[in-house]
Amino acid sequence: MSTTISIEIPRDVVHAARMTSWDRKRELAFYLYQQGRLSFGKAREMANMTVWDFQLLLASREITVHYDVADYEEDLTTLKELNRL
Repeated sequence: MSTTISIEIPRDVVHAARMTSWDRKRELAFYLYQQGRLSFGKAREMANMTVWDFQLLLASREITVHYDVADYEEDLTTLKELNRL
């Protein structure tokens, strides 16, 4: 389920930015991910991109993937529970 919100942006600003609504949504996803406000999965979902494409675009913008030791250990636990290790 999704929620729609509206943000008022002056028409001249939208015009000057030369961005489609799709571009604005994707940029917001990148920004929220970079700020640590969205997880990789949620930001990728918001941007409506594949994992690979999202990673490539993050790399091209020099935005690092947030993945620390705790994430790694959680992934290991999940893989063990799924008998994937």
